[in-house]
Amino acid sequence: MRSLETKRLILRKFNTTDVKAVYDYAKLDTVGPMAGWKPHKNKKETRAVIDNFIKKDDVYALVFKDTRKVIGSIGVHLTELGSLGEVYELGYVLHPKFHRMGLMTEAIDIILYEVFFERNIDCLYVGHFYENLASQKLIEKIGFEWIEDILYQSRDYGEKKAKIYQLTKLNFVLMKGEK
Repeated sequence: MRSLETKRLILRKFNTTDVKAVYDYAKLDTVGPMAGWKPHKNKKETRAVIDNFIKKDDVYALVFKDTRKVIGSIGVHLTELGSLGEVYELGYVLHPKFHRMGLMTEAIDIILYEVFFERNIDCLYVGHFYENLASQKLIEKIGFEWIEDILYQSRDYGEKKAKIYQLTKLNFVLMKGEK
């Protein structure tokens, strides 16, 4: 996984020095539950998650250039997704302090170029739980198209109703063009 850069963000591998910054948002009641995981109880729990990110090497740390601090994460995972079978799924989280600044749109945009043109993946999926209307707005704004509703097995809350969307490389090229 190579580092990526946008106007305001650096997307890089996680490292163990990121624990404090990640815990700062992972402990909040408004973050994890929207993504299907419980708020972190302590930094030890956050360290275990970061260790897993490092091991799997498929999740970027989102670093805000102005502060050089990790403010979220974004990754693309090969996963089983309902009737679709094995697919590549986009996942992301952002510290609420940085919401509504266009940062996640910026991060997703560069990830889409990476996925479609560097990794040569033809279709990417993303989902959100019904109650996560902010994610729904972002997903639709990016250009993903709704394909189905499913019961999604969340990490900590069991099955939850979710909406699943897809974006094909062809549709992305038609919207944005090739780099």
